[in-house]
Amino acid sequence: MNTSKKTLLLLIAFALLGAIATWYLLTQPDDQTTLAGADRQFAIANTDVIYKIFIADRQGSTTTLERRDGYWMYNGQYRARPNAIDNLLDAIRRVQVKYKPPTAAVKHMVSDLATQGLKVELYDKNNRLLKTYYVGGATADERGTYMIMDRAEQPYVTHIPSWEGNLRFRYSLKGDDWRDKTIFAYRPEDVQAVVIEYPKQRNNSFRLARAGQDFRVQPFYEVTPVINRPLRSGVIEAYIEGFRSLGAEAFENKNPRRDSVLQLIPFSIISVTDKNGVTTTARLYPIFPEPIPGATRLPDANVVERYFAALDNGDFMLIQHHVFKKILWGYEFFFQPAEAG
Repeated sequence: MNTSKKTLLLLIAFALLGAIATWYLLTQPDDQTTLAGADRQFAIANTDVIYKIFIADRQGSTTTLERRDGYWMYNGQYRARPNAIDNLLDAIRRVQVKYKPPTAAVKHMVSDLATQGLKVELYDKNNRLLKTYYVGGATADERGTYMIMDRAEQPYVTHIPSWEGNLRFRYSLKGDDWRDKTIFAYRPEDVQAVVIEYPKQRNNSFRLARAGQDFRVQPFYEVTPVINRPLRSGVIEAYIEGFRSLGAEAFENKNPRRDSVLQLIPFSIISVTDKNGVTTTARLYPIFPEPIPGATRLPDANVVERYFAALDNGDFMLIQHHVFKKILWGYEFFFQPAEAG
């Protein structure tokens, strides 16, 4: 076969391949053929490379989340809530284009992103910008979220496979919603002292302080008689273990009742000092049941399910009794019962 014939056959082969490829592209749905485009690559599969996340809305509010050694910081001041961070990183890792919207819908989507879009910037350990995109509102069925890459012209409807909901909620938390609600979190070996004061039940107040490898339990007030009975077996270890993880239900920093509550005498004042000499204090104010309209009996005022907690850092929080009851002990509880007779 001469050269001219070989050339002709190659040209025919390329033409056929081109025709087949063209036919394939033209017969596939648009959102199936262009998923490799850079303006569709919203996800970062390995979120371990992300060390800073910056989020800004159109009203000027900004959020900066920064990875530290084992936790994240919110706006350089507070620890971030682990669950909020996990949900956000899950979205960043798994978000995918669900479909390319029809041309008629693009104008509405662009308008939504321009007025409500959240700008999201993702940075690595060296503060190098990895990706920037905008997160808008949701589709009518709340199963898709509008998103567009920075400097792109084409918006998309995105989702997380096997999960239904509006992705925007994972990015749009504000203020205290980003913050960790932990109040006390100590490993037992890091606790140096615990002081529990009950201003209206002084005999129950106590001071527990480390003495070498052991702890001593003493009354908080000098007028309280010292108990000389033996300690219950394992009681100190069990009590200190209760401070490993104690968190609030919610922040109440904007609660209109805050100032009036703080004028009251607290039910309890809890102070924990760590091995570095740093003390955290929480003052607990019981929330008594409200009378039920039309009820013939008043609710039992001794049944308290929640407290307001005022922390020494200025936070005002809502906590649950069933979470904190494991540390709301009285002085006598540490000792073996007195012998009858």
